[in-house]
Amino acid sequence: MKVAACGVCRTDLHVVDGELPDPMVPITPGHEIVGRIDAIGAGVDGLNLGERVGIPWLGHTCGTCGYCVAHTENLCDRPLFTGYTRDGGFATATIADARYAFPLGEVGTDVALAPLLCAGLIGWRSLVIAGDGKKLGLYGFGAAAHIVAQVAKWQGRSVFAFTRPGDTAAQAFARRLGATWAGGSDEMPPESLDAAIIFATVGSLVPLALKAVHKGGRVVCAGIHMSDIPSFPYSLMWGERKLVSVANLTRQDGMDFLRLAPRLGIITTTTTYSLNQANRALADLRAGRFEGAAVLVP
Repeated sequence: MKVAACGVCRTDLHVVDGELPDPMVPITPGHEIVGRIDAIGAGVDGLNLGERVGIPWLGHTCGTCGYCVAHTENLCDRPLFTGYTRDGGFATATIADARYAFPLGEVGTDVALAPLLCAGLIGWRSLVIAGDGKKLGLYGFGAAAHIVAQVAKWQGRSVFAFTRPGDTAAQAFARRLGATWAGGSDEMPPESLDAAIIFATVGSLVPLALKAVHKGGRVVCAGIHMSDIPSFPYSLMWGERKLVSVANLTRQDGMDFLRLAPRLGIITTTTTYSLNQANRALADLRAGRFEGAAVLVP
């Protein structure tokens, strides 16, 4: 496929910084890819030359392990990950497994759609796993949270946004997107939460999030990498609070979310960089210099 846009994700930082084990080296990062099909291999049905498709983080599964057979392919024993163990979208062209090429239609710009391929998809899976609670906390208000906040608001939930302490700009951004409350991650919300999703890669947020949810509440760790979680008293888990993680996505997640996204009216806030500014985009992401998501264009 010819790449039209590729989002820049925090997972790309984890790959570049060597925080994920056994990457393919050398590797072309990038796993929020929007592009046009330029060639099709034998035996591929349902896709057409010139069609716009999206390529996500999970780029290949074996189809035969116990997880794949049980329709939990996100846990496949022999997966390939776009931009990590197979080349990704920080390029003008890439090759993808047709099973993990999601038709995007023609609504929306390439740049606006790119963040949906990871920030949106992982955010969606995290939201589903968080349950149906009406009071939702989001720790780390970056690319994923700014999409999830809009979905949650559309669903009739109240969003409580937690940012780096003192980051008033991010808190104002969250309020503009409909957050009921926004404050620092070192603060407690004004009322107890039904669930919380942690997008930040900071393990010390786990005890804080457990403290913020009421009995029976759920805390979802949404990142592929997180710093060590410190010890905490059992009382924070007691009362049937649940601590769970999210791993990758399934094709059904992709189909469900990308089918729903046009109806939701999601507006992705993006900062665009040319492909030769990829290192600058990664540095700006690391430093938190933009709201929403960064997107590379060839």
